[in-house]
Amino acid sequence: MSKTFRPSSREETLLSKIESSRDFARRRALNGIQDCIEPLSNAIATKLIENGLVETANKNGLQERISQSLDKLSRADDFDIDYQTSPFRGLAPHPHVVALYLTAFVIEKLIDDKDVVDVFGSDEDIYVTIEEQIRKYLP
Repeated sequence: MSKTFRPSSREETLLSKIESSRDFARRRALNGIQDCIEPLSNAIATKLIENGLVETANKNGLQERISQSLDKLSRADDFDIDYQTSPFRGLAPHPHVVALYLTAFVIEKLIDDKDVVDVFGSDEDIYVTIEEQIRKYLP
């Protein structure tokens, strides 16, 4: 006979705290987007161009598209966010939800924008570049 595993109350409490801290960090990041949309979108657009990851004919158009994406993210529900980011969850061990969402946006949607000539680099390069900028503005 096999033994049935039943987690103790201490283990359940610990798992619950870990899960609630992840949810809290996610909500805090999503709620903080509205406070810094303009400088954050400018920083991300500039860094993507400087690092040679996005070639564009109009930097202001790229910034505007990123700003619109951030605004959409701040109003999105959890299902929409999870649906958009699901193909890219393996990019980092503990990905930042905003960086993951914007990475998915750049890879899947921004490539079809009329102002964008091409998107270069790997998914990881794009994620790291975006996350560096996000960490400066969001927790």
